[in-house]
Amino acid sequence: MTTKSNAQSVGEKQAQHPLDDLLRTDRIPHIWCPGCGIGTAFAATLTAIKDSGLDLEHTAMVSGIGCSGRGAGYAKLDSYHTTHGRAIPFATGLKLANPKLNVVVFSGDGDLFAIGGNHFIHAARRNMDLTVICVNNLTYGMTGGQVAATTPHLAKTTTTPVGNPESPFNLPLLAYASGATFIARWTIMHGRDMVESLTEALLHRGFSFVEILSPCPINYGRRNKERPLETLKLYEEKSIIKNKANPLEITMDAEKGIVLGNFHKESRPSCIESYDRTCRPDFLEQSS
Repeated sequence: MTTKSNAQSVGEKQAQHPLDDLLRTDRIPHIWCPGCGIGTAFAATLTAIKDSGLDLEHTAMVSGIGCSGRGAGYAKLDSYHTTHGRAIPFATGLKLANPKLNVVVFSGDGDLFAIGGNHFIHAARRNMDLTVICVNNLTYGMTGGQVAATTPHLAKTTTTPVGNPESPFNLPLLAYASGATFIARWTIMHGRDMVESLTEALLHRGFSFVEILSPCPINYGRRNKERPLETLKLYEEKSIIKNKANPLEITMDAEKGIVLGNFHKESRPSCIESYDRTCRPDFLEQSS
């Protein structure tokens, strides 16, 4: 006969989430809005960290400011919630100070490509050994729904109430032009592909970049009369998986299609390896 205490312990075991060992459960529930996809992207990232087999004692997560930037605070890792747009230089400092660390940057499009855009291109150029995950919801979600570097042409935001007159960045193309050695894009509707891609990115030596498309139903969808299910339907019906696609053909358009996949991977000395080879002849003598 099962006692009440035994039944409770069985129930507690069944209720445990598979990512509990990587979550600061005391900070749950999270702040993300209903219909937002950041939680899906974050869960995929934690799953990939587990699947990759990385040493968690030598793994750190860094974020900037914004909705996605809250992710680092929920991860039960050495995590750093930095200032707006400065996640990548902070992560670069961590990696340079301790090259044995696995450093993951988890942040949003506004943080990484608007206020923090210059840091992105130079970290990619240097091939810093970082994994940069950008949750792209096409807007500054947390700070009020302002226009971002990724906001589509003619889309409405708080700062472009009649429509965005500018063209957005193509993030995979920008990453390729800057020198990133691993580049991918997925949507939150492509869970299994996303986890596999993130796992590969985490294990890649060099600058890895994964863009994850995610809806923002409050500060983007509401202003553009776009319901969350309509966005997810768009991701499902208009997505075209083209691994190794030409960077110039990586579109994100309702008419031309949303091109997804693992686009680029190459082996090139990382920033630290290049520094050691060029600036530290004593290092070469010791390693030979």
